[in-house]
Amino acid sequence: MAGSGGVTSQISCRVQALWNDKPRAQLQIKSFRASSSQTCSTVFASSLIISKLDVPTHHVKGSVLNNKYVSPRGDGVIVNAVLLIIIKLLNAFKMRCEHLLKEQPAVAHCKGFFFCGQEPFVADEYIERLAWRTPGGGSRGGEAFDPKRLLEEFVNHIQELQVMDERIQRKVEKLEQQCQKEAKEFAKKVQELQKSNQVAFQHFQELDEHISYVATKVCHLGDQLEGVNTPRQRAVEAQKLMKYFNEFLDGELKSDVFTNSEKIKEAADIIQKLHLIAQELPFDRFSEVKSKIASKYHDLECQLIQEFTSAQRRGEISRMREVAAVLLHFKGYSHCVDVYIKQCQEGAFLRNDVFEDAAILCQRVNKQVGEIFSNPETVLAKLIQNIFEVKLQSYVKDQLEEHRKSDAEQYLKNLYDLYTRTTNLSSKLMEFNLGTDKQTFLSKLIKAIFISYLENYIEVEIGYLKSRSAMILQRYYDSKNHQKRSIGTGGIQDLKERLRQRTNLPLGPSIDTHGETFLSQDVVVNLLQETKQAFERCHRLSDPSDLPKNAFRIFSMLVEFLCTEHIDYALETGLAGIPSSDSKNANLYFLDVVHQANTIFHLFDKQFNDHLMPLISSSPKLSECLQKKKDIIEQMEVKLDIGIDRTLNCMIGQMKHILAAEQKKTDFKPEDENNVLIQYTNACVKVCGYVRKQVEKIRNSMDGKNVDTVLMELGVRFHRLIYEHLQQYSYSCMGGMLAICDVAEYRKCAKDFKIALVLQLFDTLHALCNLLVVAPDNLKQVCSGEQLANLDKNILHSFVQLRVDYRSARLARHFS
Repeated sequence: MAGSGGVTSQISCRVQALWNDKPRAQLQIKSFRASSSQTCSTVFASSLIISKLDVPTHHVKGSVLNNKYVSPRGDGVIVNAVLLIIIKLLNAFKMRCEHLLKEQPAVAHCKGFFFCGQEPFVADEYIERLAWRTPGGGSRGGEAFDPKRLLEEFVNHIQELQVMDERIQRKVEKLEQQCQKEAKEFAKKVQELQKSNQVAFQHFQELDEHISYVATKVCHLGDQLEGVNTPRQRAVEAQKLMKYFNEFLDGELKSDVFTNSEKIKEAADIIQKLHLIAQELPFDRFSEVKSKIASKYHDLECQLIQEFTSAQRRGEISRMREVAAVLLHFKGYSHCVDVYIKQCQEGAFLRNDVFEDAAILCQRVNKQVGEIFSNPETVLAKLIQNIFEVKLQSYVKDQLEEHRKSDAEQYLKNLYDLYTRTTNLSSKLMEFNLGTDKQTFLSKLIKAIFISYLENYIEVEIGYLKSRSAMILQRYYDSKNHQKRSIGTGGIQDLKERLRQRTNLPLGPSIDTHGETFLSQDVVVNLLQETKQAFERCHRLSDPSDLPKNAFRIFSMLVEFLCTEHIDYALETGLAGIPSSDSKNANLYFLDVVHQANTIFHLFDKQFNDHLMPLISSSPKLSECLQKKKDIIEQMEVKLDIGIDRTLNCMIGQMKHILAAEQKKTDFKPEDENNVLIQYTNACVKVCGYVRKQVEKIRNSMDGKNVDTVLMELGVRFHRLIYEHLQQYSYSCMGGMLAICDVAEYRKCAKDFKIALVLQLFDTLHALCNLLVVAPDNLKQVCSGEQLANLDKNILHSFVQLRVDYRSARLARHFS
């Protein structure tokens, strides 16, 4: 549907055409009939405006329908005002209708009321819908369009709207009057209610004061009655007790309460009170009656305990609770608890696992004891105490005493296992209500069981560890058919050790170990495993205050047998087995000792960190253990350094033997230089082969930076050996070429070291060998080259002096 802007433009155009051009009016009427529903809006709007401008209705009808209407004023001013007036009137009507809908929603369904209160009212749309509903006012065009009928419908609808507006206005006024009237009546009722409320509040205060007064009187009266009734009740009770006392005094119990077994509860209450009274009576006058009362007291107590026992066997919890409540005031109440505890344990310990049986029993009793006794935590604590002091203590004693003197290993294992299982049981029992300080209670029970075994635990542990470690080592040496040498201590041995460290010379005969390192990972693993178990037992069984001290003693045993008796002995034996540097075909096994010792050090350090450190980390023993570990490692590192140094000397000595045996003077000064094939010498081949084997062995024996350190030392010594070896010969031109080939092979061998310094040394040596073959005229230029420029002239000169043409070619002049 078109908006209000479109309707306005069509109305303006069509009305202006009617007024300004009468002959064209007939054509406008034809198009008027064929136009859309907006044309209907134009007719309605025109009639509405003309009626509001006091133009006679019949004149309007005749003029419009006959197409003869001409403005009386002869201008278009009225037409321009038509739209504004239409919109204003319809908006005013819209406000009236909305107000009516709020007051009376049913009005929306009245005849001729064509809009929905839930949607916003739009005047243009309302007119369009009205024109669309009117017969002959549609937009289909043709002869069906009837402007006269449409105009009549618009005029009638305006009248209906006016009537409806008046009716609504009257209704609104009536409702406003009614609202004002009801508001006045409501205000009047509120005032009356306020007055009534004030009166009621006054009455309430008076009633409250009266109730307080009456309550005070009642309390006073109650106190008076209680003051009278309490002595009366006591007198009645005393009278009854006197009656029962007389029966005991006469010697014949006639009351039903004593003869009827079903009234044992009442009889127990009476006899308990009589027993208290009898204790205050003089013995000389009432000895007989006191004995009778005591006898009856004892009989009833036994009957109650027997009844409790029977009820427990039958599983009657309610009866047990009743009897326990009666016995609570008797001296035999503790005996009742003992009977309950004893019967609870009947058939509870039938399996081999006494700890699991105890946990199950306590779990079952914990659920039951609260339903029977008024103090369940005391009863449960007494049960647990009985289990610990009777069952567990006897079980622990049987398990430990059997091996205490005969088998220390089994004794320690059983002690650790039993103590662990006991503490685990204690942790489970901590879940139950055992009173205020159950932690201390359970700790005392555990201590009472194990105190005799824990007092001397560490002595047994150290003794076992010492004997076990010694046996492991001795078994190993026996398997090797080796009689362990005694490594002396004292002044002479210390002096030898100092001299050996200073001179790096063997002080004593060399020992042939036949390739045996006397180090065994199996032995080490066994020693570490024994120590690990000892640390675990120490952690569990030692008192917290003694734990660091005991752990240090175990660590000392480990150092003694693993480090001193095994590793240090192997190092001493290995050092003694290193041959002298001038030995021929020497077998060097010390590197194997280094390799195995290095592996053992890692295992030793791991156990130190994993098992010892947690036990001493917060005690002064930590620094003592660290220092002890540092001292033993430094001591062994010194021996390893000495052994490696002597081993390297042996390697260099072996190379010297190879060079001395294989290198000939004629190698570098051949008699027939024309028939010499350019290749490296046989001595060079054997030396390089030997060096490569030793390099590989060093890599397999060490790890980390130690590999580079040892290889660098070997490489430097290897270079010095070759350098000094080359200085022993004179070189012809062809011999110099052979020397260069040898050094090139040595340099290739040096690359296997993967040490930059060693490779640099052999590069320089190779450059020096070039001085043996360079032409005399180019000698000075070569000496000032990149690799030789930084060397001392004496070194260069010494190499040039090795040439056979040194004097004939007057080469000394280049260094003067």
